[in-house]
Amino acid sequence: MTSGNLSLILGAQWGDEGKGKLVDILSESFDIVARATGGANAGHSVYVNMDGETKKFVFHLIPSGILYEHVICVIGNGVVLHVETMLKELANLEEQNFNISGRVLISDRAALLFDYHKIIDGTQEDRKGDKKVGTTKRGIGPCYADKINRRGLRMCDLLNWDAFVEKYRANLAWHQSVYDFEYDAEAELEIMKSNRDRLLEMMVDGAAYLNGALDEGKKVLLEGANACLLDIDHGTYPYVTSSNPTVGGALTGTGMSAKHLGENIGIVKAYMTRVGAGPFPTELDNELGEQIREAGGEFGSTTGRPRRCGWFDVPLTRYSIMLNGFTNLNLTKLDVLDELDEIQIATSYKLNGEKIDRFPALLEELGQVEIEWETMPGWNQSLKDVTSWDDLPENAKKYVLRLEELLGCPMKYIGVGQRRDQLITRA
Repeated sequence: MTSGNLSLILGAQWGDEGKGKLVDILSESFDIVARATGGANAGHSVYVNMDGETKKFVFHLIPSGILYEHVICVIGNGVVLHVETMLKELANLEEQNFNISGRVLISDRAALLFDYHKIIDGTQEDRKGDKKVGTTKRGIGPCYADKINRRGLRMCDLLNWDAFVEKYRANLAWHQSVYDFEYDAEAELEIMKSNRDRLLEMMVDGAAYLNGALDEGKKVLLEGANACLLDIDHGTYPYVTSSNPTVGGALTGTGMSAKHLGENIGIVKAYMTRVGAGPFPTELDNELGEQIREAGGEFGSTTGRPRRCGWFDVPLTRYSIMLNGFTNLNLTKLDVLDELDEIQIATSYKLNGEKIDRFPALLEELGQVEIEWETMPGWNQSLKDVTSWDDLPENAKKYVLRLEELLGCPMKYIGVGQRRDQLITRA
């Protein structure tokens, strides 16, 4: 029988939908928050009122639930872990007087990402010329490639230091033979050695720990990184990430059994954004797109790059709902549309003059789709102080309900600002 003690929060578009905020809010009622895929290419921003001011926390590797002192945070086997980045995040939390002792655990099967992976990432992008994918150059792809090619290092390799050093040098030498670069291996090895004891204290058999906790009745929240349309299999390939940030990857990346799965929440913005190259059917490459970018603060939390902005894309989001089986949605950043007189929704695609029900795999087709639009009136007032569904302006309600109708999935949560208290929950 399904226990339902495992809940998922996954990005349903091209990333940057605001997953960190909902993870932070819901974490209060969970025992464990786990991260399944990706690496320091993901950036989850959380805004918290502390000592009378709003403070921003950006997490690249540590699950957002770390801000609640009763929550245990687990970095799963599907993550590619850059140790220095994680240690800096932990140090920042300690400086803010958060108690993190014993609260961060790392799967013994998690892959280790080194600085030379970043060098390779940048080199690979540069060699692509005008065919660049637009990676964050954080070494994610090269580290996953090592994993798939069965030459990478994992957390468990730290158990035998001499063998770890031998594997590290062999992996570095292989890459240097291909990419011909100089590298200070000793400095990185010293960082790993000096932190080895601490890392080993954090290491657990992730799958056994998480499934055991669920069997004991504990509640686990699984925090997705990146998003569905960046999935290596199901996204807009090759303009994707190097992992599976969909429901299957979330389970594989932690080793948790699907029998425990309960609520599965998809995060969608009230408009669309994407970073880097790739097709974007509803993109607003004009002054209106710039207005939305500025109003929404649409600049990458990892890279600072400006995000491309456009209208809400129903066919794309329906495709994501189909893949992930979301039980409900969190519509974020509704307040960003406050000052617009009209809002458009892409309701369907046409290709060669005929309506299509599929999301094209061939990017040339996706780039050629014609959009069927629906226009709705804006509400021209601020939503920042709205705390309930009943208090939303009528036109804002109509927009949310129309999206819900078109998508066939309930909008349970509605974000109207950055802070924890700027979230409306519908019964």
